[in-house]
Amino acid sequence: MHAALKLADGIDAVSRAIGMSARWLAVAVVLVQFLVVVLRYVWSSSFVWMQESVVYIHAALFMLAIGYAYLLDAHVRVDFFYGQWSERKKAITDIAGILLTVLPFCALLWWASFGYVERSFRMGEGPMAVGGLPLQPWLKSLILVMAALLALQSLSILIRAVAVLSGAAESIFPRRQTMAEG
Repeated sequence: MHAALKLADGIDAVSRAIGMSARWLAVAVVLVQFLVVVLRYVWSSSFVWMQESVVYIHAALFMLAIGYAYLLDAHVRVDFFYGQWSERKKAITDIAGILLTVLPFCALLWWASFGYVERSFRMGEGPMAVGGLPLQPWLKSLILVMAALLALQSLSILIRAVAVLSGAAESIFPRRQTMAEG
Protein backbone atom coordinates (compact mmCIF):
# COMPACT_ATOMS: atom_id res chain seq x y z
CA MET A 1 0.00 0.00 0.00
CA HIS A 2 2.96 2.31 0.66
CA ALA A 3 4.05 2.19 -3.01
CA ALA A 4 0.48 2.83 -4.17
CA LEU A 5 0.21 5.86 -1.87
CA LYS A 6 3.51 7.15 -3.28
CA LEU A 7 1.99 6.81 -6.77
CA ALA A 8 -1.07 8.73 -5.57
CA ASP A 9 1.21 11.44 -4.16
CA GLY A 10 2.96 11.68 -7.53
CA ILE A 11 -0.33 11.98 -9.40
CA ASP A 12 -1.48 14.61 -6.91
CA ALA A 13 1.75 16.57 -7.45
CA VAL A 14 1.18 16.56 -11.22
CA SER A 15 -2.45 17.65 -10.80
CA ARG A 16 -1.41 20.37 -8.37
CA ALA A 17 1.33 21.69 -10.69
CA ILE A 18 -1.01 21.76 -13.69
CA GLY A 19 -3.79 23.36 -11.63
CA MET A 20 -1.52 26.02 -10.16
CA SER A 21 -0.29 26.85 -13.67
CA ALA A 22 -3.75 26.77 -15.22
CA ARG A 23 -5.11 29.28 -12.73
CA TRP A 24 -3.17 31.98 -14.56
CA LEU A 25 -5.40 31.31 -17.54
CA ALA A 26 -8.25 32.87 -15.54
CA VAL A 27 -6.25 36.08 -15.33
CA ALA A 28 -5.46 35.87 -19.04
CA VAL A 29 -9.09 35.37 -20.06
CA VAL A 30 -10.17 38.41 -18.01
CA LEU A 31 -7.41 40.60 -19.45
CA VAL A 32 -7.99 39.54 -23.06
CA GLN A 33 -11.76 39.98 -22.73
CA PHE A 34 -11.18 43.41 -21.20
CA LEU A 35 -8.97 44.36 -24.17
CA VAL A 36 -11.61 43.10 -26.62
CA VAL A 37 -14.24 45.31 -24.96
CA VAL A 38 -11.97 48.35 -24.81
CA LEU A 39 -10.97 47.97 -28.46
CA ARG A 40 -14.58 47.61 -29.53
CA TYR A 41 -16.16 50.43 -27.51
CA VAL A 42 -13.32 52.93 -27.26
CA TRP A 43 -11.66 52.56 -30.67
CA SER A 44 -14.46 50.82 -32.62
CA SER A 45 -12.03 48.09 -33.59
CA SER A 46 -11.73 44.38 -33.06
CA PHE A 47 -9.60 41.41 -33.96
CA VAL A 48 -11.17 38.02 -34.61
CA TRP A 49 -8.07 36.23 -33.33
CA MET A 50 -8.36 38.09 -30.04
CA GLN A 51 -12.05 37.22 -29.64
CA GLU A 52 -11.32 33.57 -30.44
CA SER A 53 -8.46 33.52 -27.96
CA VAL A 54 -10.99 34.08 -25.16
CA VAL A 55 -12.71 30.82 -26.16
CA TYR A 56 -9.38 28.98 -26.37
CA ILE A 57 -8.12 30.25 -23.01
CA HIS A 58 -11.44 29.58 -21.28
CA ALA A 59 -11.58 26.03 -22.65
CA ALA A 60 -7.97 25.37 -21.68
CA LEU A 61 -8.59 26.66 -18.17
CA PHE A 62 -11.44 24.27 -17.47
CA MET A 63 -10.03 21.26 -19.26
CA LEU A 64 -6.58 21.52 -17.67
CA ALA A 65 -7.88 22.25 -14.17
CA ILE A 66 -10.27 19.28 -13.94
CA GLY A 67 -7.82 16.98 -12.14
CA TYR A 68 -6.85 19.75 -9.73
CA ALA A 69 -10.50 20.45 -8.91
CA TYR A 70 -11.01 16.76 -8.18
CA LEU A 71 -7.86 16.69 -6.04
CA LEU A 72 -9.22 19.54 -3.92
CA ASP A 73 -12.64 17.88 -3.74
CA ALA A 74 -14.00 21.04 -5.34
CA HIS A 75 -16.14 19.26 -7.90
CA VAL A 76 -19.93 19.38 -7.89
CA ARG A 77 -21.48 16.85 -5.55
CA VAL A 78 -24.62 16.84 -3.43
CA ASP A 79 -23.18 16.57 0.07
CA PHE A 80 -26.52 16.22 1.83
CA PHE A 81 -25.69 12.68 2.94
CA TYR A 82 -22.04 12.29 1.96
CA GLY A 83 -20.83 15.14 4.18
CA GLN A 84 -22.13 13.41 7.31
CA TRP A 85 -20.72 9.95 6.55
CA SER A 86 -17.65 8.36 8.07
CA GLU A 87 -14.44 8.27 6.02
CA ARG A 88 -14.99 4.54 5.52
CA LYS A 89 -18.47 5.02 4.02
CA LYS A 90 -17.15 7.89 1.88
CA ALA A 91 -14.35 5.61 0.65
CA ILE A 92 -16.82 2.89 -0.39
CA THR A 93 -18.99 5.48 -2.16
CA ASP A 94 -15.98 7.03 -3.94
CA ILE A 95 -14.68 3.64 -5.06
CA ALA A 96 -18.08 2.77 -6.50
CA GLY A 97 -18.41 6.19 -8.13
CA ILE A 98 -14.96 6.05 -9.69
CA LEU A 99 -15.30 2.49 -10.98
CA LEU A 100 -18.90 2.82 -12.19
CA THR A 101 -18.99 6.37 -13.53
CA VAL A 102 -15.76 8.39 -13.63
CA LEU A 103 -13.37 5.91 -15.26
CA PRO A 104 -15.98 4.62 -17.75
CA PHE A 105 -16.78 8.25 -18.61
CA CYS A 106 -13.08 9.01 -19.19
CA ALA A 107 -12.72 5.90 -21.38
CA LEU A 108 -15.86 6.78 -23.36
CA LEU A 109 -14.74 10.39 -23.78
CA TRP A 110 -11.30 9.27 -25.00
CA TRP A 111 -12.81 6.70 -27.37
CA ALA A 112 -15.41 9.13 -28.76
CA SER A 113 -12.98 12.03 -29.12
CA PHE A 114 -9.85 10.38 -30.45
CA GLY A 115 -11.07 10.17 -34.05
CA TYR A 116 -12.47 13.70 -33.84
CA VAL A 117 -9.10 15.06 -32.75
CA GLU A 118 -7.11 12.89 -35.16
CA ARG A 119 -9.30 13.99 -38.09
CA SER A 120 -8.81 17.65 -37.15
CA PHE A 121 -5.01 17.26 -37.25
CA ARG A 122 -5.09 15.19 -40.44
CA MET A 123 -7.27 17.77 -42.23
CA GLY A 124 -5.13 20.64 -40.97
CA GLU A 125 -8.28 22.29 -39.67
CA GLY A 126 -7.98 26.03 -39.68
CA PRO A 127 -9.44 28.82 -37.61
CA MET A 128 -13.09 29.01 -36.48
CA ALA A 129 -13.52 32.22 -38.50
CA VAL A 130 -11.53 34.10 -41.12
CA GLY A 131 -8.72 35.89 -39.35
CA GLY A 132 -8.96 33.62 -36.32
CA LEU A 133 -6.42 31.40 -34.64
CA PRO A 134 -5.40 28.30 -36.61
CA LEU A 135 -5.27 26.18 -33.45
CA GLN A 136 -8.48 24.14 -33.59
CA PRO A 137 -6.72 20.76 -33.62
CA TRP A 138 -4.81 21.73 -30.49
CA LEU A 139 -7.98 22.99 -28.81
CA LYS A 140 -9.72 19.73 -29.62
CA SER A 141 -6.77 17.73 -28.32
CA LEU A 142 -7.44 19.23 -24.90
CA ILE A 143 -10.47 16.93 -24.72
CA LEU A 144 -8.11 13.96 -24.66
CA VAL A 145 -5.84 15.70 -22.16
CA MET A 146 -8.85 16.41 -19.94
CA ALA A 147 -9.96 12.76 -20.02
CA ALA A 148 -6.44 11.64 -19.12
CA LEU A 149 -6.07 14.15 -16.28
CA LEU A 150 -9.43 13.20 -14.80
CA ALA A 151 -8.65 9.47 -15.10
CA LEU A 152 -5.25 9.94 -13.43
CA GLN A 153 -6.67 11.93 -10.55
CA SER A 154 -9.45 9.35 -10.20
CA LEU A 155 -6.79 6.67 -9.88
CA SER A 156 -5.15 8.66 -7.07
CA ILE A 157 -8.44 9.05 -5.23
CA LEU A 158 -9.21 5.36 -5.79
CA ILE A 159 -5.86 4.44 -4.22
CA ARG A 160 -6.55 6.70 -1.26
CA ALA A 161 -10.06 5.30 -0.81
CA VAL A 162 -8.67 1.76 -0.73
CA ALA A 163 -6.05 2.98 1.76
CA VAL A 164 -8.81 4.34 4.00
CA LEU A 165 -10.60 0.98 3.86
CA SER A 166 -7.38 -0.89 4.69
CA GLY A 167 -6.51 1.48 7.53
CA ALA A 168 -3.39 2.85 5.81
CA ALA A 169 -4.84 6.38 5.52
CA GLU A 170 -7.25 8.50 7.53
CA SER A 171 -8.76 10.54 4.72
CA ILE A 172 -9.41 10.22 1.00
CA PHE A 173 -8.77 13.91 0.42
CA PRO A 174 -5.81 14.83 2.67
CA ARG A 175 -5.99 18.39 1.35
CA ARG A 176 -9.40 18.77 2.99
CA GLN A 177 -7.81 18.37 6.42
CA THR A 178 -5.14 21.01 5.82
CA MET A 179 -7.69 23.44 4.39
CA ALA A 180 -9.84 23.05 7.54
CA GLU A 181 -6.82 23.47 9.82
CA GLY A 182 -5.35 26.44 7.93
